[in-house]
Amino acid sequence: MLVHSNFIKKTKSAETTTAVTNENVVEEIATVVSSTINTATRIYDRTLLAVFKENRKVLRDLNRESSELYERMHERKYRMMSTLRMLRESDLDTAQYYHTYPYIREALKNAAGGDPVISSKSLAHDYDGMAAAIEEARRSIDRDVIEIFLLHEVRSGGFSQRQGAWEALNDAKAKGLVKAIGISTHNVDVTEQISDVDECDVVFPLINYAGLGIRNGSEAGTAEEMLSAIEKCKSKGKGIYAMKAFGGGNLTVTYQKALDFVCSKPCIDSVMIGFGSRSDIDDIVSYMDGEMASEYNPDVSNKRMLVEESNCEGCGTCMTMCESEALFFNERGLAEIDGSKCLTCGYCAPVCPTRAIIMY
Repeated sequence: MLVHSNFIKKTKSAETTTAVTNENVVEEIATVVSSTINTATRIYDRTLLAVFKENRKVLRDLNRESSELYERMHERKYRMMSTLRMLRESDLDTAQYYHTYPYIREALKNAAGGDPVISSKSLAHDYDGMAAAIEEARRSIDRDVIEIFLLHEVRSGGFSQRQGAWEALNDAKAKGLVKAIGISTHNVDVTEQISDVDECDVVFPLINYAGLGIRNGSEAGTAEEMLSAIEKCKSKGKGIYAMKAFGGGNLTVTYQKALDFVCSKPCIDSVMIGFGSRSDIDDIVSYMDGEMASEYNPDVSNKRMLVEESNCEGCGTCMTMCESEALFFNERGLAEIDGSKCLTCGYCAPVCPTRAIIMY
């Protein structure tokens, strides 16, 4: 499950909020409660022992620790209340392919009166497949209306081949089952093509400063080409929310540069960010609040490279860049990484034509 919001970096003259999920909040609350109970129990046990031994110095120290614990809990209370309020403005990006609908449904049960925007998508090619995908989302999330529904991962030539699915999206919008329709794509040519389709409300393109994963027809595309296509869509009144700001994790080592690039573009309305841990949430909140130190970048020393087989075409281009010979063809004819040889240098990722290599 991924979250997205209007990531305009906070300044003194502009206020914004960053969306988080209920699951993250529950995890944070559980961690805080557990930590508080453990600390309070330790103080209580030591207090009993100190009273028994009539050790006044230890009692004074314990009194100080108790006061500090109270202050920390007081601070955390208001920090968590702010987080809970942000849930009311959370926007969620998902897809039929992700199999996350049951988790979203449970999270929305405790959304504190919020009404987040749900954006989903399907790989369906024909009318019946897309109609079924929309109904699955409505039923599984327990939601009458899905705010945004997209053709998922439209490749070069793919839009014309999926006209049945596109017709189903238009019909669903006319019936009020979805509010806005559009496409997600990694391709410059597809982004340019969809700018002339009046029925398209939303475009979800891949964009990052290094151009990782961008395609233009059968060739690699550039960030400049994609931005030009996005600007064309924006000029036609389409909403834009961007994906892969970190290039599948490969640009995390230049965290702020990656976010500064996408957040500074007037043609991009929103940025979709994927979270894998609570520290990821802490980082984006710190960045958006303008509190992140200018020299900060997340620790990626424990990150690993992975080939997503669903995107790999078995071309072998990545292997030409790996001097460690960590990449090989597996029994399915697709690229795979030998973790014992991989140096996590990341040289393989930029040359992959389908952005199949990610850092996680």
